[in-house]
Amino acid sequence: MTITVTRRRLLAGSAAALALPAFARAQGAVTPRLTAISQWSAGSDGAAITALGKKFEEKGGIWQHSPVPGFTTEMMNKLRAQIIAGDPPACSQLKGPEIAAWSKIAPTVDLDAVVAAAGYEKVVAPDLAKLHKPGGKWIALPLQIYSTNMLFLSKRAMDKAKADKAPVTWAEFNDLAEKMKSAGVAYPVANGGTRPDDGQKFEAALAGISPASYRAAIMDLDKKALEGPEIKAAFTQVRKIADWMDPNVGAQHFSTNLKRFVDGDMGMMIMGGWAQGVLRNAGFKFEDFMIAPGPSDNGKPVFLLNADAFIFWQRKEADLQAGQKLMAQLVMDPAIQTMYSQITGSIPVRTDVDLSGEGWSDGQRTTAAALKDAIASNQAVLSLAHNMAQENGMTASMIDVITEYVKNKTIKPEQAATRLADAVESAR
Repeated sequence: MTITVTRRRLLAGSAAALALPAFARAQGAVTPRLTAISQWSAGSDGAAITALGKKFEEKGGIWQHSPVPGFTTEMMNKLRAQIIAGDPPACSQLKGPEIAAWSKIAPTVDLDAVVAAAGYEKVVAPDLAKLHKPGGKWIALPLQIYSTNMLFLSKRAMDKAKADKAPVTWAEFNDLAEKMKSAGVAYPVANGGTRPDDGQKFEAALAGISPASYRAAIMDLDKKALEGPEIKAAFTQVRKIADWMDPNVGAQHFSTNLKRFVDGDMGMMIMGGWAQGVLRNAGFKFEDFMIAPGPSDNGKPVFLLNADAFIFWQRKEADLQAGQKLMAQLVMDPAIQTMYSQITGSIPVRTDVDLSGEGWSDGQRTTAAALKDAIASNQAVLSLAHNMAQENGMTASMIDVITEYVKNKTIKPEQAATRLADAVESAR
């Protein structure tokens, strides 16, 4: 049973009739206070949320952050428990279609006025804005953007293969992997052993082969697209990738193997931009690796979009309402988005932030340019592996098929494609 089913069973009907009031008017001399839940506790994510909290305090607020380390479901369990108890946090981390789903089970804050005052909607990608305003009103705010299909290349592995250019297409990627293997790189593709890690490789493969097929099959769940040749081709590419990975890293987080990647024991890493922050936080230098957009067979950047966000829950206390308003203003502030992204390796949600100055890496500039180009060519799509394309229940059903395929090499691509289509039908 998925967390989504459990949550709905427990909370169905509890909030459907509740109104969504706007922010309270200024509360006079009340001290803004914010209770917040996220899964960010350590590393670059922990450093970034801590820095945001300090900015909140510098503005005179009281910052009360409750991190829940681990996977998203664990954070959601705490959120569900607090909602059931009638004590939701003033805001919590939540993203993708889950924003719309959870907004039906507990009352949220209408952010339209504060968003309009900031002119925020004008500088957010339209598809991203839709996710944060289900029902037509802003109830959540995106904080940072990652592309999940960025390609990180070990400089030492590249030197071994006598290569200096990042591959653009999957054919070039495969050629480089073979060169690395021949040159003594033990595992041309770096990997962890988690389900999101497997899911990222499949979504990168399919979106790189055909972003139109990805949108139809993964985002729209079109049955014909799910049974189409592009899905089978994606599974075929994933099998090649899996053959270049270390099979002995079951359940390990990708960060466990960063030193092997930098040392050239592993060659290329398909990962989100957050890997830059993790690498830098671990003490590695920009000279140790290269960053490029993931392979795209039509030569134009494909951007698998993953955005972290905060959803705001209704509270009656004047200090919490004042805290919510202050938090919303900070999240949308270009300076705060700059600070946050420079710590984590993401790019700002605001498309009007200038990344040409100090503090930004070439990888972040490349990512920002890739997003702009991908939007222009309709090749920006939502990540399945990171809960942007579908709700948790559907995502889990699809990732089950993908991760079994990665681990069990007796499954043929045609069989995997059939299983994926069947899993979607069962989960509808």
